[in-house]
Amino acid sequence: MIGWLPVWALYTLMVSPLNPIHGGTPVMYALHNGLLAVGIAALLGLGVYRLTQRIPWPHPFRAGFLVLHLLAAAVYSLACLGLKGGIDLLLHRQSMIVMQFFFLPTFVLGIWLYVMVAGVSYATQATERAARAEASAARSQLTALRGQLNPHFLFNALHTVVQLIPRDPRQAAHAAEQIAGLLRTTLEEDRDIVSLAEERAFVERYLDLERTRFGDRLRVSVNALPDADAARLPSFSLQTLVENAVRHGAAPRVEPTDIVVEAHLAGGALVLTVRDSGVGMPALQAANGGTGLERLRERLSALYAGRARLALENGPGGGCTATLTIPQDGED
Repeated sequence: MIGWLPVWALYTLMVSPLNPIHGGTPVMYALHNGLLAVGIAALLGLGVYRLTQRIPWPHPFRAGFLVLHLLAAAVYSLACLGLKGGIDLLLHRQSMIVMQFFFLPTFVLGIWLYVMVAGVSYATQATERAARAEASAARSQLTALRGQLNPHFLFNALHTVVQLIPRDPRQAAHAAEQIAGLLRTTLEEDRDIVSLAEERAFVERYLDLERTRFGDRLRVSVNALPDADAARLPSFSLQTLVENAVRHGAAPRVEPTDIVVEAHLAGGALVLTVRDSGVGMPALQAANGGTGLERLRERLSALYAGRARLALENGPGGGCTATLTIPQDGED
């Protein structure tokens, strides 16, 4: 309706007292006449919208497509004029289309309205296709991330269980149950967006297994403000950052490694920080990230259109800090 208001104003101006051709036309009649004409155009515009759905924009562009729409535009404009003239005859016993100076500009206006409606329709369809493509890309990245997590994590976790069986069968059984729970979540989780509380619960189970593997070499603390638990973020995103810290921070060292996870809300966004005291990341990897971080960046781009950020930074004395910023303005 808002889009049609300027058209109503333009049409009213054409037949108003301000127009020298129709200087004797009452203002109220011009307003009512304009409303009738634009109402007819808007109603017929629904047919134009349906036509654009049945005839998608061709790739590559074809001349026949242009000719078809030129003919359709002429039919649309004549239909608007015909309906408007017929109603004028019924209501006022006169038809505006018989007026020599009115037919041509109204016909041109009808062509312009057709182009406007068709253009907006095709633009809307293109936007919808782009949104579906982005959602599909995000789901594909989630599937790829899930596929990367399973073999990597599964190998290390099962190796830990095998080592525990002769030494501590009870702990080995507990670790196997933890693996089963993690894999169940990994395979069944099909949501792109989850709450921080849900993501933290998954990460805690993951860290329990890694503590079993690394023992005292891995020290983890999680500091999350209570109001951040309801915040939304891509599934497995925090897990990707924590796993990256374990792999590149704790795994290469024999000394104890501290991993600190912090979460808070700032400026309408969730800010997650994962900091480790390990050996740091090579310069190229810190700039681009490994496979998991690269896929996470691609998911962020698909889900948030550039409004989410992932930054990696090596500390001056070693270690690496990953900072993930997720907007919280209802984008999910």
